Amino acid sequence: MTYFEFYDLPISFRVDAPALRRRYLQNSRKHHPDFHTLADDAQQDRALELSTLNNEAFKTLSDPDLRIQYVLQLKGLLGDEQQPALPQDFLMEMMEINEGLMELEFDPDPALYAQIDQSVKNMKINILNKVQPILDTYTDAEGQDSGLLLVREYFLKNRYLLRILENLSKFAPSF
Repeated sequence: MTYFEFYDLPISFRVDAPALRRRYLQNSRKHHPDFHTLADDAQQDRALELSTLNNEAFKTLSDPDLRIQYVLQLKGLLGDEQQPALPQDFLMEMMEINEGLMELEFDPDPALYAQIDQSVKNMKINILNKVQPILDTYTDAEGQDSGLLLVREYFLKNRYLLRILENLSKFAPSF
């Protein structure tokens, strides 16, 4: 059972947050182990499983990045094995930014920090803008899977950029 099925929602990159929260709370009341203390062991185990599923599903579906990752995994486009390669032009840009990060490590420079920070944030906005129409309109209908490759590329690029911003944040206090 997928998280979407558990909440009786269509597979989508967008969810109705209030409806998701309502279903989460309903399931919490229905499946919480504390409400099944008088049941037999099998029913208590099942309640614990469903309560865990409810919590994991809500955590995943309420976070936009985790939801994208989950949909891509459901569609077989992301897995634990080897990740697809990012485009060469993107990797060349990342090489330049990583060189700037190395410079910051040895020679703190507020101007270079600001330049890298703004450049990465602009890239994040640009890659999101390219895929936003797909994220907004995707449904699990026949013929909709063609845009999923673009969503996967967005997801992988965004994850890379988030790591760069995380590394960049290590240099901010030194100025």
